[in-house]
Amino acid sequence: SLTIGTLDGANIEIREEVGADNFFLFGLTTEEVYALKAGGYNPQEYYNNNKDLKQVIDQIGSRYFYSRNPDLFKPLVDSLLYDDQYLLLADYQSYVNTQKQVSLAYRDQHHWTRMSIINAANMGKFSSDRTIREYGQNIWNVEPISVDLDEYDQNSAGLKRVTNLH
Repeated sequence: SLTIGTLDGANIEIREEVGADNFFLFGLTTEEVYALKAGGYNPQEYYNNNKDLKQVIDQIGSRYFYSRNPDLFKPLVDSLLYDDQYLLLADYQSYVNTQKQVSLAYRDQHHWTRMSIINAANMGKFSSDRTIREYGQNIWNVEPISVDLDEYDQNSAGLKRVTNLH
């Protein structure tokens, strides 16, 4: 699988491991984020100035996806329009443009397969075992413990039949 992402969090490491040519990058740079926030980010400007984005937000906020409860997505829409701490609306058009690049890249199946194999081969570093171990050591400050298990017995494996339900 291939990654489409911004340059933050684990995406930075993933891009370093798989190579920039095998990663679909979108969104603001760190410097652009700071500048936008310093200048007073207003997500409603993006909403009002991008007709496609406006249509998406309006559909989410209407009965389009769930007719029984038109207010179901109101907290989400309000968060995007009045808070948007992750600058999602600012990144929207960049994401759409990058998704078009992904669609074009997918048409070249040989190249797509090559990129997918490179990605899979370089993802070992991101195994859940390693991640959990590092969180335990570096964030939670806990050490693993040993758990003694009985020897595996194939005859005892699986579901046991219940014969008396009364």
